[in-house]
Parts: sequence; C-alpha cells; structure tokens
Amino acid sequence: MTEVLERKNQQQTELGRVSHWIGGQIVPGESGRSGPVYNPAQGIQTKEVDFASVEEVDRAVQTAKQAYEAWRAVSLSKRQDLFFTIRDLFHRRKDDIAAILTEEHGKVFSDAKGEVQRGLEVIEYACGIPTLLKGDFSEQASSGIDVYSIRQPLGVVAGITPFNFPAMVPMWMWAPALACGNTFVLKPSEKDPSASVFAAELLKEAGVPDGVFNVVHGDKVAVDAILEHPEIAAVSFVGSTPIAKYIYATGTSKGKRVQALGGAKNHMIVLPDADLDMAADAAVSAAYGSAGERCMAVSAVVAVGDIGDAFIEAVKQRLPKVKVGPGTEPENEMGPLITREHRDKVASYLDSGAEQGAEVVADGRETAPDGDGFFLGVSLLDKVTPEMDAYRDEIFGPVLSVVRADTYDEAVQLVNENTYGNGVAIFTRDGGAARQFQFEVQAGMVGVNVPIPVPVAYYSFGGWKASLFGDSHIYGPEGINFYTRGKVVTSRWPDPSTSKVDLGFPQTR
Repeated sequence: MTEVLERKNQQQTELGRVSHWIGGQIVPGESGRSGPVYNPAQGIQTKEVDFASVEEVDRAVQTAKQAYEAWRAVSLSKRQDLFFTIRDLFHRRKDDIAAILTEEHGKVFSDAKGEVQRGLEVIEYACGIPTLLKGDFSEQASSGIDVYSIRQPLGVVAGITPFNFPAMVPMWMWAPALACGNTFVLKPSEKDPSASVFAAELLKEAGVPDGVFNVVHGDKVAVDAILEHPEIAAVSFVGSTPIAKYIYATGTSKGKRVQALGGAKNHMIVLPDADLDMAADAAVSAAYGSAGERCMAVSAVVAVGDIGDAFIEAVKQRLPKVKVGPGTEPENEMGPLITREHRDKVASYLDSGAEQGAEVVADGRETAPDGDGFFLGVSLLDKVTPEMDAYRDEIFGPVLSVVRADTYDEAVQLVNENTYGNGVAIFTRDGGAARQFQFEVQAGMVGVNVPIPVPVAYYSFGGWKASLFGDSHIYGPEGINFYTRGKVVTSRWPDPSTSKVDLGFPQTR
C-alpha cells in the first residue's frame, strides 16, 4: 500500500483546520462559524472547516474579478501549455489526492483513484482549448464584407459541488471554465473540503496566476452569497434535486447563467435474453460501488419476464464476496457512508421496504463491520413496486431494489414515468431491442450492456426531467459553450471613396 495512505488511526487532541483559498493563499475564516469534518471509516471528527460569511465570499469574488482581465488576455497557446502542465502535475499527485478522498469521504483507495482519473480526463479535454474555441469565418458574405464568430469568457464564474465526488466534479467545472478564460470561485461540500484546497495548491504550483482560482467553504450562507452576488456571471451545481431546483430558480432570478444537475433514480432493465452473469456482475458493481453514493449508481433493476428469480439468485450469490471496510485497506471494495445520519437514513429504507411489502433479501446492517464507522453492508430488496419509498426516493446508498415487469414495454414505461431522467441501462443480446430502447427511453445518458454510462470527456454529462435544471449539460462541448458567450463580427475594409450615407435596412445582396 502506498505511503500516502499511512494515516494516524487515533483521534488527534487538536483538530486540523480547513480554511479558504483566496488570491493564491490560505486565508483563515473570520466569521466565527465552522463545521465538523469526519473520518467516516473511524466515526471520529478529524478537522474543522471554516464557514464563509457574505463578506468573505465577496472578497473571493473581488479577487477573481481583479484577476480576470489579465487572465482572459492570456493567449490560447499559453493557456494550452499551462493546462498540459496542470495535467502532468495532477497525474503525478493522483495518489495524494486519492488519499485525501479516502480519509474524508471514505471511499476505498482504488475507487478514489478512479475518481481522480475521470476528472483528469476533463483536464485533458481542456488541453485542446485552441481548437475548442475556434469560430467560423465567411469571406465575402456581402460585397467587401466578411462575417466571423468568436466565443469569449463570461468573467467570474462559480461552482457549488457535492460531497460524493470532491475532486472529480470540481474538475468538471473549473477545468473548462479556466481554459475558456474565466476566473473561478469554488464552494465545495463542507463534509469533505480538503481536496479542493489541495487542488488550489496544485494549480498555483502549475503556474495559474493568483486570484484565478479561489475556494470558499461554508453552508447556505455561502451558497446564497454566491447566487446573489452581482459580479458572478454563471453558477454550476451538482447535488440533490430540491437544492438544484433552488439553485436554478435563485441564480436565474439574479440574471445568472445556471446549470444545476440534480438527483437520479437510475434503472437497469434486464431482458430475458440477457447474459445473466454479466447482468448480475454489472448490477452489483453499479449499485454498491462508492457505497451507492453517486448520482449514476443503479438503484433499481427492472427484471423482465421470467428472468427475475434467476437474476435475484445470481446477485445474492455475489453479495458475500463484496468486501466492506476502511478504504485504507487494499482488500476492501466498499467503504462507509459519509455521515452517521446519512447511514441511518439509508438503512431506514430496509425497514420501510419490508413494511410496504418488499422482500429483504440482504440487510446490510447485519453484515456491516464492527466499530464506530458509518458502515452499511450491501443490501438487496426484491419485489419492489413503484409506490414504495425505496423506489420513489433517491436513496443514495448501498440498497438495490429489484422490480418485476412482465414485458419490455412495461419496463420502459416505468423508466419514462419516473420523476428523474439521469441515466439508464439495458442488458440484452438483441440489437433491435437495444436500438429501440435508446430511441424511446427518456433519460439523458443511456447504457447498452454498460451499467454506468458516464460519457467520456469529449461528450457532455447530464440528465433529463428532474435530474437537470437549465438547458446545459456539464463538461464536453456543452461545458465549453456554458462558460463562453458568442459574438459575431461583421467587418468591411472598403476604399474610403465608396463610402456613403445609407439609411435603409442593411443589405446582404
């Protein structure tokens, strides 16, 4: 095991402090307010994180504003060169970032490294910024007139990110935003804030000018200060649907451009002709990876026709093999949940499921590791129906629900009638069925024999319905468009002797 995972196991007598990053340096909080940061695997508090006041958020925004004019003037070639340096540095420090995630979020080290790698892919995409910002040019659109389009940065933009991917999701935002020439203010989750400060240190080391990237920590006070600040042009958000809806409504009411990605209830449809072992492996991987704390987790499997019993048995056989424990131990495959309160809430769906008529095939409370950590073992509910809480709610934990459907049409109807439309998957050997599925299913990301269809970095990530507020998905081409605005230039360089007054409507012919 790498040395970066050699962490102290006993609680220190003095808690560590996580502070803001403004203007290229650590800035201790002055509000007098803070929140606890836990090691979820041990169930102990290890740090305090400063909570920003409105004035402290304003300081970060003003710092970003001052840095903007110089940053947007940096040539594309120099910005590209800087991003290659950023990519190299983050790649070399990948294990260090992953260790921070394991300590504060709890996910196992291999999963943490995978998170960092997916963030790195967006940084790599941003390395192509000269090509990504190419405009169009039409020579001689009219006599002696050329027309061309360009895209320019917005100014100061902000990101509000969730606890479940404290390194990757911020990279999805700040990488394209900075590459496009914006300056950035990040408000990470207060539950696991250290990765963002470490990223700020790496960006400074890579050569990003002071003030271009800033981090403020906090709760709703900081969020509202960002949404209401007149100097912030755009806000990106990833989190739960109720908060996404609030972010979108508040931000747009203040004249901001907003992309707000919300929650999910991702379905995986298993047709009778599916490869059973492949489908069972995929369901276990997609339901319990990262302890189910990801918006692309499969939380509902729809077993079609007579494959249901065989599918349940195949999944049941795999559950005892999933090793649950501290993420610092390399043999473990699933870590704890983020807080004790969240663990208890997730576990409550096992009780409500049983009360409402579901069959509890596996109760993770019975297999959770001993100790004070916020662990819940892998859990499985069968014969779940759409009116049950376990089906309706985004559980965001290691609880997989299996719903039975008689036909393909019934299964698709379940997906399309669901409130959410983030990701969906189908497992089948029938190419015609798969093509029909991708044509008619109402979700933003579709997997065919792929359980977690997160797009590669040169496509864009985002859902439909209550999984997205706003009309822009994150990263990829839509991310570049979100962090820039178009401008069309019409130019003429005529002989002065041909100039004359013309009060008519401009002509192109």
